[in-house]
Amino acid sequence: MLEIKTDDYQIWHDLETSTVFFRGFLRLAGMEEYRPVMELLMNVFEEIPNFTIDLQELEFLNSSGISMLSMFVIKVREKGNANLVLRASDKILWQTKSLKNLQRLMPGITIEFS
Repeated sequence: MLEIKTDDYQIWHDLETSTVFFRGFLRLAGMEEYRPVMELLMNVFEEIPNFTIDLQELEFLNSSGISMLSMFVIKVREKGNANLVLRASDKILWQTKSLKNLQRLMPGITIEFS
């Protein structure tokens, strides 16, 4: 199982459900610090081009994190063989404001708010 865990956040890949879960407060300083997160997402994508990213328990993601997520979506779109689903919470402000912009980058992305 791929996992990144700190006191502030946790990111892990559940093989059984083909889902990458994000939980906590993710506020890293710049793209360099987000590299391990991007590598985890890319590793999952290389293995399973059809997977879900569950952000429902990610309470905060700063602008660098949103940029990293956007770059990931662009890489997925360029490969052209992916079915990407984002699960989000309509109760978390950054998700309702930022995630819809990802559909402009990749119209085929599915975003499910709950």
